[in-house]
Amino acid sequence: MNIQLLHQNIADTKRAVSLEYITTDDLKKSKNRQALKLAGFKADQDTICFLYDKNTLICGLDSHSCDDVRSVTAVAIKALQKTEYKSANITIDDKSLIPAFVEGFVLGGYSYEVYKTTKSKSKLKQISLIYTKDDYKSAIKIFSDAIVVADATCFTRDIVNTTPEDLTPVTFAKLAKKLAKENALGCKILDEQALLKENCTSMLAVGRASRHESQLIHLSYKPKNARKKVSLIGKGLTYDSGGLSLKPGASMVTMKMDKAGACAVLGIIKAASEMKLDIEINAFIGAVENMIGGNAYKPDDVLVSRSGKTIEVRNTDAEGRLVLADLLDYAQDKVKADYIFDFATLTGACMVALGQYTTGVMGHSSRLKHAVGKASTDAGELTASLPFNKHLKKQLKSEIADICNISNKPYGGAITAGLFLDAFIKEENKEKWLHFDIAGSAYTESPWDVNVYGGTGASVRFMSKFLKSL
Repeated sequence: MNIQLLHQNIADTKRAVSLEYITTDDLKKSKNRQALKLAGFKADQDTICFLYDKNTLICGLDSHSCDDVRSVTAVAIKALQKTEYKSANITIDDKSLIPAFVEGFVLGGYSYEVYKTTKSKSKLKQISLIYTKDDYKSAIKIFSDAIVVADATCFTRDIVNTTPEDLTPVTFAKLAKKLAKENALGCKILDEQALLKENCTSMLAVGRASRHESQLIHLSYKPKNARKKVSLIGKGLTYDSGGLSLKPGASMVTMKMDKAGACAVLGIIKAASEMKLDIEINAFIGAVENMIGGNAYKPDDVLVSRSGKTIEVRNTDAEGRLVLADLLDYAQDKVKADYIFDFATLTGACMVALGQYTTGVMGHSSRLKHAVGKASTDAGELTASLPFNKHLKKQLKSEIADICNISNKPYGGAITAGLFLDAFIKEENKEKWLHFDIAGSAYTESPWDVNVYGGTGASVRFMSKFLKSL
């Protein structure tokens, strides 16, 4: 399916089906109000009504805001894909809504059918956004950036949805190399021998029972005269069985999504490089598989992290933070960044706190959390801040090591996981760092908004928006 932005003066508007977006107030003035009344259409949010004799699809929404437009567009594209129409058009007079339309069509129309023998087919091949104002040049820039971000989000979804047998730590590294070649990025891969030389023994412990070697991936995008330098760190558990603290069988299903933080990091650097942002970006990924075996790391082990801090292991299913401990330390040593962001499907506790739709944000800088919150609101993604406090920090105390990998109490698990990571952030970087727990927002089995079954591509849109704001 191709999407294009046309100017009114050059557009061929004689398309097979036109989309019309109306609120309950608009309904009263609609030229089709009698037909819609007979159909029982009330213009509620995310409702649609086909007027086939007029080749028109009416889309109901609460307001003409970006969020409401994006959401109903995702409903509309699913309906259009089931029809015999080959093309569609929508007239736009507000360029700020262009990203909402693009994301609604691209993300709402996404499907992942790699493993199906029979693929679904749609007759719909062309969608035209027809812009009516004179400032077409500025509108086309907004449109092209929106396409890049939407495509990068779908790219991220594809990786998340790939099975753990097909996407191992080694094949993850190959995928990163391929992206680096296509987008002219720097690329460095550390295998297990190189990781041992770097003293990344905490990360290595998590992956040592797997038949697939752990990999540390470092991609870099370095434009000339970069205004800022940003480090992105992603948890890349290509599969998480829980290790010897084995997950229940039902909880292992969907654990291919435990690499979603790393996938988001790839999607973000892809989008930034294609938009040609004047921001240097360094992406660090810890690609590891957490399995069981005679050589698996164990509860009661004490690991020595790359930073030298010792970690008492009391649960091998709290493995992502052990990978990130070494990865964060490595990233801080290799790049002196203005901002440091890590992305991880870290805790089920984050879903308990915020629900499945919202990314948890943790860190010390209120200013930075506010800036990212604004970007996420503008991008249509949900984030919420979870506050650190000294009392929860005490719950990570170990009697035999510097820190314990889980809290000694069953409360505030998302925050104590963030506080564990905070222990590996150097003092000079505390105000530059934020942790994003995407455990709930990165994957869904119940479609919502522009998200279909599977990976959502969480964080790509709002972080692209934040990077552009720099």
